Amino acid sequence: MTLRVLGLLLLSAYFVVPAGAARLILNASYDVTRELYGAYNPLFAKYWLGQTGETVTINQSHGGSSKQARAVIDGLEADVVTMNQPTDIDILYERGGLVSKDWRSRFPNNSAPYNSPIVFLVRKGNPKAIQDWDDLVKGDVNPLIPNPKTSGNGRYSYLAAWGYAYGKSQNEADARDYVKALFKRVPVLDTGGRAATTTFVERGIGDVLLTFENEVYLIAKKLNPNDFDVVIPSVSIAADAPVAVVDKVVDRKGTRPVAEAYLRHLWSDDAQRLIAKHYLRPNSLAVKQETARLFPAIKLLTVEEIAGSWSSADKKHFADGGVFDQIYAK
Repeated sequence: MTLRVLGLLLLSAYFVVPAGAARLILNASYDVTRELYGAYNPLFAKYWLGQTGETVTINQSHGGSSKQARAVIDGLEADVVTMNQPTDIDILYERGGLVSKDWRSRFPNNSAPYNSPIVFLVRKGNPKAIQDWDDLVKGDVNPLIPNPKTSGNGRYSYLAAWGYAYGKSQNEADARDYVKALFKRVPVLDTGGRAATTTFVERGIGDVLLTFENEVYLIAKKLNPNDFDVVIPSVSIAADAPVAVVDKVVDRKGTRPVAEAYLRHLWSDDAQRLIAKHYLRPNSLAVKQETARLFPAIKLLTVEEIAGSWSSADKKHFADGGVFDQIYAK
């Protein structure tokens, strides 16, 4: 089954509303969580029915994380957002107060129920012998990375590359040169992580895909086990995936109780086990211990260690005229 067919099947399921449904909510999410929420939604619906006697249907919207944030700002009536970087929720507060300023404190772990580092997916047998970040800029290797201007996936990949290069020499010029050389080799700059996956897997473009760990395992173990291998680099970035209730929407629609419960239930043991089953690293200590065998050890840098803060990273690297624009200019 191809990723495109799988996506169509899942989308068809998302938009079937059962007769007599008492509640309907929309989750605006980033584009490599389709399968996770396709499995989580019925789990939560069963829980909600048992707790309240009320049927709930959860619709999904997926795309690059930053594109999704802009869609919500432009009027997409999402009750909840499940993003892959905090700035894509912060902007919902900054642009009209759509979420609460204190959204991070609403749920545990700074409102991040799971995380997923950036790792590498290579073609079967690893013909280009890619083992670590230095190998991405050797010979004729072409890496696939989505656009950091529109994709949280792309931002994390960019920052992981910067952190690795800076860590070798403690010299910012070296980090800049490395990231410039890396992106110079990217043949297609897709707008989101799933689009980059499609380019790599279905169109056969590129030698190595940089994306979230859950995405590479979905492909290498479930969809195309005979075609791809996973490579874990020596260093990556801790990519926490935060969630928030869109306050203005739920208060207008009267869906706050179900929307808050939908996100809170992500920390339940059943949901955390489901999260691990989809190769996302759970934040429950008990489930972490249960599922440790699924996740190889890897040195993880934080955004704060690499760039000071997400705000600093955005201003320096990803804002118009920032470092990314400077190094990527044709």
